[in-house]
Amino acid sequence: MRFFDPHIHMTSRTTDDLEAMARAGVRAIVEPAFWLGQPRTQVGSYIDYFNSLVGWERFRASQFGIAHYCAIGLNSKEANNEKLAREVLELIPYYALKEGVVAVGEIGYDEITSAEERAYQWQLDFAVRHDMVVMVHSPHRDKKNGIRRSLSVAAECRQPMAKLVIDHNNEETVQDVLDAGAWAAFTIYPHTKMGSERMVEIVRKYGPERIIVDSSADWGVSDPLSVPRTAALMLERGIPREWVEKVTWQNALDAYAQSGQIDVEALLQTPVIDQSQLFLDSSVLRGQKPRVGEAVPN
Repeated sequence: MRFFDPHIHMTSRTTDDLEAMARAGVRAIVEPAFWLGQPRTQVGSYIDYFNSLVGWERFRASQFGIAHYCAIGLNSKEANNEKLAREVLELIPYYALKEGVVAVGEIGYDEITSAEERAYQWQLDFAVRHDMVVMVHSPHRDKKNGIRRSLSVAAECRQPMAKLVIDHNNEETVQDVLDAGAWAAFTIYPHTKMGSERMVEIVRKYGPERIIVDSSADWGVSDPLSVPRTAALMLERGIPREWVEKVTWQNALDAYAQSGQIDVEALLQTPVIDQSQLFLDSSVLRGQKPRVGEAVPN
């Protein structure tokens, strides 16, 4: 099987992770802009970070046969530094419309503050003007009310629900998201938020329509192989293969291909690696022999 992990923070991962993901069948990923673990203090930090998402990280993934797309946005946690947030929002138009950017995100709520809401509304308005997909971060506390507020504000801003992905769902929120007509995404973590076994039961109960499995794998304890491992458990537990393929590949592709930034036909071809390539004179190799013309096995 092939897999699409549409929410994974590769800037926190190693080349070993990329190799393991490729071996496991991960063929495409979306890396959304997010909080780096400690507050950024100046707008230049965001400029460098956004440049890495549309540049170096895309190149790095390609060296292992993985198609890398990204989402650009001001994350909810850092929206609370309003002075800096205003400067960052001014950057969004310069990056969100670049090649390979499939969504505005991840945006939304953290503590559900008024500052977070102002940043969320601004970015929703931008997405609507440019007919973009939006990836929404849901809060870790008071998640149900946070997601309901996210859906309500998105509707007020006239964001089409078919282009709205609500992430970090759980058993208490999935029905609200599906009833609204948005995509319900679930980040699989080893010990928190949502685990693979719980994910199996959600798919068993709700079916595969508009449900997406992703890993989020970031700088904390997380697993970049969450998507293929959850798929394997679903098959083991009797979930139909076609359902598994929808929630770990097709739904993510359908949601983010709406951006017009994904060449679906090319993505379905077997990737061929050329590690002789450089990015601004940089290579992922450290003296190893480049893999050139090597097809990534399906």
